[in-house]
Amino acid sequence: MIPAAFAYERPASLDEALGLLARNGDAKLLAGGQSLLPLLKLRLAGAERLIDIGRLRELRGIRELADGGLAIGALTTYRDLLDSPAAMRYRCLAEAVPGIADVQVRNRGTIGGSIAHADPASDIPAVVLALGATLVARSSSGERTIPADAFFQGAFETALRPGEILTEIRLPGASDSVGSAYRKLAQPASGYSIVGVAAVVGRQGGGTGAISMAQVGVTGVGDVAYRAAAVEAALVGSDGSASAIKAAAAHAADGQTVASDIHADREYRAQMAGIYVRRAVEGALAALG
Repeated sequence: MIPAAFAYERPASLDEALGLLARNGDAKLLAGGQSLLPLLKLRLAGAERLIDIGRLRELRGIRELADGGLAIGALTTYRDLLDSPAAMRYRCLAEAVPGIADVQVRNRGTIGGSIAHADPASDIPAVVLALGATLVARSSSGERTIPADAFFQGAFETALRPGEILTEIRLPGASDSVGSAYRKLAQPASGYSIVGVAAVVGRQGGGTGAISMAQVGVTGVGDVAYRAAAVEAALVGSDGSASAIKAAAAHAADGQTVASDIHADREYRAQMAGIYVRRAVEGALAALG
């Protein structure tokens, strides 16, 4: 449980951190440390140099955008999210965060760290996918934005380029015309998702008509969090009845290589994916009132 030796840097600003990263391409970034440090201690990951960005206050905080959306700094902790009325307006986020690990992890772990780590069993990737978030990355050469549905590339792999730091998560405005929910089957010991589903759903006619939009993010099922496109297509235009939702949820794992591990075999996990998609969509519709 002792990591291999590494060099340690603690920059005082984002610009300094970007400079260090540009000069040390193999360095790893340390944010809250709730994922990386255990891996280093178990020697499941290695690093010759750690760049500790955990105290960069410019990457922490929540602010409302002019278009009604929300900008969340990458170093904003889960505890910060729970304490923010603006963040808790997003019901799927409000339902996901309390189920992440334990109090200690929620006090230290960061939303940006979870997204950049891209663990295929983490909750937050499913939430940002369903919400249609935009992710902001900075490097020493500039800034760019990445749609959430283009960000997650595989297990622990993202669209971040060498030298880039995830700095901000931008959520579209929370609207009374859509409902959202998060449902998951958790590993009892760790709280990681065996299956986790975030759903954002809207109806025509102020919540009484046919389903007009559906965005469903799924985690835990395969080697990467994903948008369940076949589920979304089946939901849009349907009446949102129990039978329509069940039929759509049958497509929960379409196109995915479903994982099989000590927590759940492939058949069970695929079955649970359908069940938890159904529950999340039902929860999102219920949130519409």
